[in-house]
Amino acid sequence: MVGSSLIIALTGASGISYGLSLLKKINVFKNKYSEVYVVYTFNAVKVALYEEGIDLLEFLKGLNGVKAVYPENDFSSELASSSNLVFTDMVIVPASMNTIAKIANGIQDNLVTRTASAVLRLRNKLVLVFRETPLSSIDLFNLYRLATAGAVVMPASPGFYIKPKSIEDTIDFIVGKILDALHVEHNLYKRWGIS
Repeated sequence: MVGSSLIIALTGASGISYGLSLLKKINVFKNKYSEVYVVYTFNAVKVALYEEGIDLLEFLKGLNGVKAVYPENDFSSELASSSNLVFTDMVIVPASMNTIAKIANGIQDNLVTRTASAVLRLRNKLVLVFRETPLSSIDLFNLYRLATAGAVVMPASPGFYIKPKSIEDTIDFIVGKILDALHVEHNLYKRWGIS
């Protein structure tokens, strides 16, 4: 792995459209990240079919600009070792509360949680976009632990000052916020301003 890299992980939470939309905008962040990798869970495959009616693996195969795609059980991937992640940021979108709980408690039982733990260990950027609501005190405590460990905790709750005209507008708002957290310039949503 050469230069700075970005890993985009898709888990089995509702809201797979946020992750798919981010992946469709690879050209926006290719100036910052020389390599983009995707890791997916098996539940993400089911959610993509249920919510979006798409075959996730076919969608990922058709993406331009992705260096490699790995399933959650591929521990032979170069992403499984922190020695390959020195200049690597990561976004988990959508992030299931199961995934969040595992990362918050140091459980590294799949490639998503192992890689996220390594990114945190190296003090690189980890952006967690969760959609669950309401949240229990256990969920909140796990999110708090991750925030204090250095993760960017981002609920998928769109702002309405952008005056969205479509679902795509609200999705682009969240994708724009992800890019903001990664310090990537974009024009996906209109910045706040009353005039």
